Amino acid sequence: MMSGVTSGTGSVSCRLAHYFVVCGLDTETGLEPEELAGESFEQSPLRRSFKSKVLAHYPESTDRNPFNRDAVNMLCMPHGLSFRSQADGREHHFHSFTVALDDGTRSYGFVHTYYEAVTSAQITTAMQTLHQMHHVEHYSTSSSSSSSASSPSTSSTDSLVSSLDELDADSLAARPLSACLGCVAGSFQPARDTLYASKALCLLTPLPFLHAARHFLSQLHQAVTSHTAPPLPLESYIHNILYEVPVPPPGRSLRFHGVQGPIVCQQPGPEELPLGDYPLGEAFSLLGVENMVRLLTSVLLETQVLLYSQDYQRLMTVAEGITNLLFPFQWQHVYLPILPVPLHHLLDAPVPYLMGIQRKDFSQCSTLDLSHEANLCFVDIDNHRVDPPEDLPLFPDQPELIQELNEVLLRFGLQPHGGATTNPAPAAPPCLSSLVLEDLMEDRRNGNLGGEELAVLERLQALARRCGEGGMKGGKTLGRAFQEEEEELNAAKMNVQLREVFAGRFAAIFGRYEEFVIHSAPDLESWLGNRDGTSNFDKGSFLSAQPAPHLHFLSWFLETAMFSSFLDSKVLSRWADQEPLQRVFDGRLEREHLYDTFEDDPGNRRYRKCSVLHKSAQAMERRLLKADHTAIHPHLLDMRIGQGRHQQGCFPRLQADVLAQGHNTNKWSSRNTRRSDIKRPVTTETTSGLGNDQREKYSPGRRSLHQSKLLDPSPSAVTQIQRGFVEGLLSECRLKTRRMLMERMGKESVELGQGEASITGLQENTLIHSLCDLLERTWGHGLLLKQGRSALWSHLLHCQANGEKMEPPSPAESPVSNGLDSMRLEEGLAPPKGSFVQDMRFVQTMSESLSEVGQARAWIHLSLEKKVLSQHLKLLLANQNLIRQLYKPHAFLLCEEEREQFLFHLLSLNTVDYLCFTRTFTSISIPYRVVITPMKKLSIAMTMSNPWVCVSGELGDSGVRQIPKNTQEIFFQCQNLGRLSTLQLGQENSGLLAKCLVDCVIVYNEITGHTYRFPCGRWLGKGVGDGSLERVLIGQLVSPRGEEESGRWTGTPPEQGSPLQSGHMGGLGSLGRSNSNNRLSSVQVQEEMREAVNNLVKHFHKAEQERGNLTALLCGEEGLVRSLEQFLLHGFKSSRLFQRSVFIWDFVEKVVVSMETADQMGDLRGSTELCDSLCHYTNAINASPRNIGKEGKFQLLVCLGVRDQLLPQWLPLLAESHLTARLYEESALVQDRAAVNSLSRILHTLHEFPITLETALIKGVDL
Repeated sequence: MMSGVTSGTGSVSCRLAHYFVVCGLDTETGLEPEELAGESFEQSPLRRSFKSKVLAHYPESTDRNPFNRDAVNMLCMPHGLSFRSQADGREHHFHSFTVALDDGTRSYGFVHTYYEAVTSAQITTAMQTLHQMHHVEHYSTSSSSSSSASSPSTSSTDSLVSSLDELDADSLAARPLSACLGCVAGSFQPARDTLYASKALCLLTPLPFLHAARHFLSQLHQAVTSHTAPPLPLESYIHNILYEVPVPPPGRSLRFHGVQGPIVCQQPGPEELPLGDYPLGEAFSLLGVENMVRLLTSVLLETQVLLYSQDYQRLMTVAEGITNLLFPFQWQHVYLPILPVPLHHLLDAPVPYLMGIQRKDFSQCSTLDLSHEANLCFVDIDNHRVDPPEDLPLFPDQPELIQELNEVLLRFGLQPHGGATTNPAPAAPPCLSSLVLEDLMEDRRNGNLGGEELAVLERLQALARRCGEGGMKGGKTLGRAFQEEEEELNAAKMNVQLREVFAGRFAAIFGRYEEFVIHSAPDLESWLGNRDGTSNFDKGSFLSAQPAPHLHFLSWFLETAMFSSFLDSKVLSRWADQEPLQRVFDGRLEREHLYDTFEDDPGNRRYRKCSVLHKSAQAMERRLLKADHTAIHPHLLDMRIGQGRHQQGCFPRLQADVLAQGHNTNKWSSRNTRRSDIKRPVTTETTSGLGNDQREKYSPGRRSLHQSKLLDPSPSAVTQIQRGFVEGLLSECRLKTRRMLMERMGKESVELGQGEASITGLQENTLIHSLCDLLERTWGHGLLLKQGRSALWSHLLHCQANGEKMEPPSPAESPVSNGLDSMRLEEGLAPPKGSFVQDMRFVQTMSESLSEVGQARAWIHLSLEKKVLSQHLKLLLANQNLIRQLYKPHAFLLCEEEREQFLFHLLSLNTVDYLCFTRTFTSISIPYRVVITPMKKLSIAMTMSNPWVCVSGELGDSGVRQIPKNTQEIFFQCQNLGRLSTLQLGQENSGLLAKCLVDCVIVYNEITGHTYRFPCGRWLGKGVGDGSLERVLIGQLVSPRGEEESGRWTGTPPEQGSPLQSGHMGGLGSLGRSNSNNRLSSVQVQEEMREAVNNLVKHFHKAEQERGNLTALLCGEEGLVRSLEQFLLHGFKSSRLFQRSVFIWDFVEKVVVSMETADQMGDLRGSTELCDSLCHYTNAINASPRNIGKEGKFQLLVCLGVRDQLLPQWLPLLAESHLTARLYEESALVQDRAAVNSLSRILHTLHEFPITLETALIKGVDL
């Protein structure tokens, strides 16, 4: 049952429409060419654009939404005023637009454009003059007459009509040229032709009531073009929709009356998705499902999105459709789905944006000159193509999502592949005779129809009027009109179902997001004052709980402004009203939790289809088929008689006084006004309880950019906007570098509550990618000349083409290393760093498949890893003459102060180490240099026999590389080894003279500049030390702390939780070098043992991509092998005087021999299986062809015992041996049964982890 009549007279915020606007030709100012349209004067005047004006708008202004005359005029006619003759096509068309306000709200405009006959003689004469000038310029054989005829057309910028007073129009028309003008295509003669100018009727609304506004404007236009006058003056209908039609209450529908019949609009309920009236089905039909998902992914990751189409409404349909799919998130950046020609300078904006531009006739996208393409998603709507940025991650569960969307589209008869714009209309059903309507009207007059029948009758009457008089005389059939209504209903239902599918996906992904929200601030003021220094979300823990295939997308998305704004709103809800979108989303999550539909293990969740599709569509259908409220009917106003008379095809001049404000002149308005205090429904960002200053302070997407200023094309406003872009880039650089430092230095784990679950490497890669994007946008700001898609790489190419001076050839280009570099390596100093051109040349030789964007990113990664990014960019910017040639004056790179601060922030990244290049470009070939440093200054050629090395890293090993004779180093090139971990150093068995005391081995990566130090400190050769001819050394990364301290080397903080390693490693099992161990108490030894095991446990509890070097945890200075050695050396007795030749391996071998003897005698105690395993492993190690010495054999035994889960069981066997009491003191730990059992239990905790040993450790042993 419908409610009583509703009026919207009371409050501006509750009105359905805020403004009614008429734009078109101002006959008083005349024809003014649209200079910014980019059109040539070679075009016919009928094909040129001219400046349009706002001819009228009602009311004059409102408090909450002041009228922006210039912006509305530009958006109503984005390409300017156009003219046609009677021989040209004059189809009317509809488009819409949106205006973002500074407070985050949006206002929507709906425009019906048609062509109206020009009645002004001045305008027609001016158009004729332009045609004659055009003909003289292009068809006259005299060059002088051509130049004189073209000057008035180019110089008349104020008004062409004003110059006509000096010209004799009759004499111009009488010229012989008029004879040929008639035969020229596009010519114009007032006596023969009728001139038509475009005129726009616009309705501005606070919410996107697309269909209601379209029907109202269409009916208004039909009334203007009809032969008969409408029942009431047009002022009555316009006054009615401006002042007497309210916004429908949430969850209700409203019927109001246009010129020719009722119109229904509705608003979703408080628990439903917000209003989205734009047809998503059309957007999916234009682009296809896969392209729409790619586009949505690009928008979610806040890339720059540029829409391209000939049709303005297509631009709005795709833009509004894609932003409606973002629920519960909201686009935070520049949003101009229709970018008027005067605002094309915004394409240069170095910020994420979603904008649309019109395709000119037959033009291709390749003709566009865009300064930003590295992170651009280009959407060619007319050609059904989406070109996303490189390396765009897949949306979570993308194949399953596409399948579900396909099913929804197929249910409504749409093909999911895209490319279809309209569905073929079925055969029209038979017409309904107008006599039937007459009979129904008679029944109505006789009172024979009830309430529902009356509603049906009104609908039939409206449809009949829309069908045209007679129904079959050229107009629509009644059946066709019913079909159109059915199509609108199906489109609305499809909209809801498509949006529900995406809302369901976000609910599945972020169903438990509240568990990871960090509420650290005690009050609002402290939170607002420290926003940049705190995090609202435990990103590491959240990512750790997600499926691995989703991490690439989610790690990027968590860094976006829309997610940050979403979290800010959640935190602010502690002190203010919750925002509507978040309230709806949280309510849905609560219901999901109530029914326990979320899986316990989110990392292994299965895809679930949306279960509320039909329920949501039914609610929409109910509201559209049966209106809940009816607005006041249009009625006569207190108007002056004689004005506004109907003239077919000409929109009348409205009486401004009756439309200036609302009047309660209707007899129902005072007694039936209901819900006059309807609150304005909010679908965009508003926060109750906070002032505008506070709202702007917490809104990250709008603190430096006022949306209203974007629509001002004046030079002063453009300068201010560009200045805001410069400041925004600098602020973004400061925040990004700070965030990268916190992430890399590990402080975020402490300060922001991220514990061991933090997966910092994945987040680090995301931050570096965002830094690449920032540099591309910075170098693209104000760019004039660009080669390829990358602005930064284009600048580098220009520098290369200009002949930048090269530094001396790098070792990568010259295999023969000079002696100076070798001396620097031996002394622990850094070799000279290459110039940015050298790095650029190496990137160019990396791979032919890399695009310009990929090459620029590789160059950034390499410079960042070498700690020379700021230095390289500073050198790049030193050539100011080149920059002035390449950039506009407002470009960021020409702002000296901001540029220096930008480089300073990038310089701070030198304080931490990155391996971003090494770990990203894993398949490239890298040159390495290896230098062996002896402990004594002796020639290696005299003391070593055919030495060789094998370098191993996380990506592989180099293979055995023979060191040339009489040298201390070797230079070789192989596939990228990643972060180096171990190095095998060996020599041939050539007798007792071939020996050397090696201090360390240095490995230098010639491309990244990283230096790895492999400490040794032991003998290599027969008859000295443990007699080893081969050592397995553990590497330690060292690098310069910054470009200012390139001469000093310091140990880098351990990466990804690896334990700190001292400069002196090795020395495993040698009692002679373990005298210092005797000074360690038993408590210290046990503590170090527990710490070594604990490091291994923590290693495996991290995400796989975040784990450090396992070999270092096993064999490093504070590793498991070293700790166990100290445990077994505690209390060891020796009969040797100098204690230099006794090793733990000797003790193990004696125990094994004792076990084997006891087994033969039948006296073996304990488990025979365990004893056999210890004997088998020991004998296999001794039988290995590798001569790794006693220390290496003990290390290998421990590593194999840990891997095969035998070490905790071997320790009691060693402790219970009868040899232990003879070789150890009574106070030794190995004699303490409780200590041995405790150690066994600790080692037993490693059994749950799969331990994989490096090939360098176990090579030659088949166990």
